[in-house]
Amino acid sequence: MKQSVAEFIGTFTLVFFGCGAAVIAGMGTGPTAIDILGIAFAFGLAIVAMAYGIGPVSGCHVNPAVSLGAFLAGRMAMADLVRYVVAQLLGAIAGAAVLYLILSGKAQGWNGGLGQNGWGAGYLGGYSMASAFLFEAVATFLFVVVILGVTQKGQPTELAGLAIGLTLVAIHIVGINVTGVSVNPARSLGPALIGMGTNPGAMAQMWLFVLAPLAGAAAAGLVFKAGLLGTDEPAR
Repeated sequence: MKQSVAEFIGTFTLVFFGCGAAVIAGMGTGPTAIDILGIAFAFGLAIVAMAYGIGPVSGCHVNPAVSLGAFLAGRMAMADLVRYVVAQLLGAIAGAAVLYLILSGKAQGWNGGLGQNGWGAGYLGGYSMASAFLFEAVATFLFVVVILGVTQKGQPTELAGLAIGLTLVAIHIVGINVTGVSVNPARSLGPALIGMGTNPGAMAQMWLFVLAPLAGAAAAGLVFKAGLLGTDEPAR
């Protein structure tokens, strides 16, 4: 139960801070506005905060792709994987719901956006589906490689949260104009589901933000399971 509560709170925080920075501060003007760098750091710092806040309880996965990678690397059981993913999805939905309630109180200027991920004409950089899939798969692979690498046996854990958070910052700097950056099916589902009334297209594209991150994470987990990057004993 403690682990599920921790994952719920952690994923809630990621969506609330990260997507909140994009849709609340990101649509401001003048000194109240932030750019891609500000949004990137909001997501990264949310992970840093939660890594130290809930990491000792659950490991701070806050991401079904990370949990899948850990499972395939042999670091968690199937029952734990299921519990983690359920808590993460619920946390992301709750985070998006709170953002919706806050933004609903804005007098004018809100178009219903909640930081939904997407691709194609009219979405940020207008990248193709193939570009979006490739970015999400590769970025998630690299993200999970960092996570599994800095948390494996024999590694100093004091700076693990900082390394993971800064990796997420770098991923956002590169990819916000491509997909808005998911690398996390829960982070994509929360805003897409809660924002269906004003942006149904986000749910129609949701499949990519499930398949691509899970594919990248699975590849990273199997690399560690095979002992190609890990300091742990390889599977026999």
